[in-house]
Amino acid sequence: MPFQNKKIGFGVTGSHCTLEEAIPYMKELRDKGADVYPFITPTVLKTDTKFGAAEKWLKKIQEASGKAEVVDSIVKAEPFGPKTPLDAMVIAPMTGNSISRFANAITDSPVLMGAKATLRNGRPIVLAISTNDALGLNGSNILKLMNAKNIYFVPFGQDNPVKKPTSLVARMEDISLTLEEALSGRQYQPVIIEKFKD
Repeated sequence: MPFQNKKIGFGVTGSHCTLEEAIPYMKELRDKGADVYPFITPTVLKTDTKFGAAEKWLKKIQEASGKAEVVDSIVKAEPFGPKTPLDAMVIAPMTGNSISRFANAITDSPVLMGAKATLRNGRPIVLAISTNDALGLNGSNILKLMNAKNIYFVPFGQDNPVKKPTSLVARMEDISLTLEEALSGRQYQPVIIEKFKD
């Protein structure tokens, strides 16, 4: 199994429309041998939306990760630097808000603290973006991260070019392939794709 005995952080940020698509890939990583540690932002922890109550998503994350305890505070996230280092961290979905903060070294959520701790240890971060302004104001932040050491992107494309022309969403089914390449120091290619496979 490609991730046997690997400690993988899996961050979930508040792109609620993408949670249903992203969360099952925690279970896929577990099935491939990974020990998955779930990290969530306060938005995921506390916000009820038309896509479901916060409690529903928390339960799904616990089930998919196999962990009863979720990293839901910066205090809980900090030890993943020196004490419990991760082999890699996935963030899926990664909102535009979190992208802009991460690109500008703002560490104000458990997910971003986990990412900062993982980078500090020289380990890879895999980002699966989901943002309405990727081809707008956030484009510069995405490109900044694409050029940063140890940061890799799950292939992404426009999810609705007519109604949301600046929106980009990662192809979540490529998370494990991207992670496998990232653990070897390579970016899974191609990065820019049509969002949905035929």
